[in-house]
Amino acid sequence: MELPNLYLSLFRCLLLTTTGYLCVQGLPHHSRRHHHNRHHLHDEHQLYGFRPTKLFVFGDSYADTGNVRKSLANSWKEPYGTTFPGKPAGRFSDGRVLTDYLAKYLGLKSPIAYIWMKLGEKKLHYGMNFAYGGSGVFNTYNLLPNMSTQIDFFEKLMNNDSVYTKWDLQSSLVLVALAGNDYGAYLANNGTAQGLQTFIPLVINQLAMNLKRLHEMGARKIAVTALEPLGCLPRMTQTSWFQQCNETQNMAVNFHNLLLQQAVEKLNNETQDSAFLVLDLYSSFTTVLDHKKDNSGNLKFDTPLKPCCMGVSNGYLCGSVDENGTKMYTVCKDPKAAFFWDGSHPTEAGWRAVFTAMQPTFEQFF
Repeated sequence: MELPNLYLSLFRCLLLTTTGYLCVQGLPHHSRRHHHNRHHLHDEHQLYGFRPTKLFVFGDSYADTGNVRKSLANSWKEPYGTTFPGKPAGRFSDGRVLTDYLAKYLGLKSPIAYIWMKLGEKKLHYGMNFAYGGSGVFNTYNLLPNMSTQIDFFEKLMNNDSVYTKWDLQSSLVLVALAGNDYGAYLANNGTAQGLQTFIPLVINQLAMNLKRLHEMGARKIAVTALEPLGCLPRMTQTSWFQQCNETQNMAVNFHNLLLQQAVEKLNNETQDSAFLVLDLYSSFTTVLDHKKDNSGNLKFDTPLKPCCMGVSNGYLCGSVDENGTKMYTVCKDPKAAFFWDGSHPTEAGWRAVFTAMQPTFEQFF
């Protein structure tokens, strides 16, 4: 599968994200398909005989709940966290993110962020979140711990510190989130469209190695995210006044997600216990973005591609202030009515809608 000729020029649209490092703005999944049936489980946390006792999380800003240092991320600045917990707390949203909704679905409290573990030892029995916003399977920006290093942190807690046992991992769910930072870093370092065609398989291969390693450590249920429709992120739709996704970029996203699906199928065949599941963020995002009304007829996200929080002009981001401390961003009146919070991340309401669209997948998994 070859990438479009316009790939390189489109990727050159990279801008600084809210976290202060570059973020990929367009990449890889199979054709857009929509799940109209949003079945709700009556006894969700029992999960048909497998009730995870903990949740362990690895990845980037779509799953991070506070690991990135305050000096590196706008997620620790106002107005982040205004919906939940009421102040900036390191989440890249106005409130809850994917990790929080998954934990609630499992009947667990959201696992504590790795860097805060010593301050919340009583919370360790819910699992732990090792995800760092801006990270990838390879090194990306600001020397953030890549996914292999995040797994190293976890392995040390198991082997050397005896905080967790193999049984803890066997009886838990592992979430692995990868939203595209590897590609942003690659292109920021003068990567080419032609080179990207060989780089994407390298990312998938490394991701597959990480998944296999977690399985060998004891994990028996591992959910990994497919790439979201990066051409629909506000940073890419602002040129159309937030009216239209960049379909060329979303077509390119197919490549990554196709290879990911193949890699997961191979892992499931090798392990013979169907341990791995792809969380289809692409279809979940597009299901919500393409339908302004839910199944009850309630109007949602009138302008779904427009972010709630945005800089007042180019060069400013959500959370930016000038040298005098003056706010250089605007915030919408009701974050609950917006799907996107900033240029790259959903609102709490957006994540709730996305997770609702994914629930049938979990029913099949468990």
